Amino acid sequence: MSIGNSPEDERPFEDERVEEDREEARPSIGRALQQARIAAGLTVDDISSATRVRMNIVHAIEADDFTACGGDVYARGHIRTLAKAVHLDPAPLLDQYGDEHGGRPAPTPAAPLFEAERIRPERRGPNWTAAMVAAIVAVIGFVGFTMFQGGDDSGEANVAEGSTPGDSASPTTKTKKPTDPKPEASDSAIAAAPQDKVTVQVAAADGRSWISAKDHNGRLLFDGFLKQGETKTFQDSSKVQLVLGDAGAIDLFVNGKKIKDDFQPGSVERLTYTKGDPEAG
Repeated sequence: MSIGNSPEDERPFEDERVEEDREEARPSIGRALQQARIAAGLTVDDISSATRVRMNIVHAIEADDFTACGGDVYARGHIRTLAKAVHLDPAPLLDQYGDEHGGRPAPTPAAPLFEAERIRPERRGPNWTAAMVAAIVAVIGFVGFTMFQGGDDSGEANVAEGSTPGDSASPTTKTKKPTDPKPEASDSAIAAAPQDKVTVQVAAADGRSWISAKDHNGRLLFDGFLKQGETKTFQDSSKVQLVLGDAGAIDLFVNGKKIKDDFQPGSVERLTYTKGDPEAG
């Protein structure tokens, strides 16, 4: 009589092996984020600038090391932020993180800060300074009101002694015309820029795009998203460096001339312009 395992006993082990193979086939969270970043043509520096997540944390997450995040709540937040920056759906990555790190974090218990309400407030004496200031203000107000009333009486007497009230000249109030809002920077405004500087205008003509701009010293002039229809103008004494997250949505004007380009939608472009650019616009 055989005492070995029956075929029915071996099936659970086969199911476990199939499940393990599936887990191995699925890329890790960090690997998925890294592959998406590389496919988007972005560096870790670009992602850090766009999301405000420090570079060391981005490197750690791409290596599947979440200890630098400071806890599960922050790790989930960083995963969600990085996934959106590289155009990934964060939900599967968050589910995968929950499977690998014990599910969703427990809610943080409310800190017993309300105990402070039981503390009896310290009794303070009357604020005599405030009372004196209020009294002085009341006296000044009363004197001013009395003088104003006296002026009104004399005015009424003058009207009675002279012509009828209808004949008196009524004061006219001049209303200022509302000034038109200052228009956005245009081609003519750029053309009027000083010739001893480089002026670059970035316009989100066809959609939303993330842009970064630096001066000749590498100092950051702007870092963020430009909504469709918005315009930013940058100026430096010698050089302006640009990174365009979606170059196909951008119109560029350099030193008063429109740059003719064939940037594709979704392409990332790194550009540098100086006082002599463009040679032909």
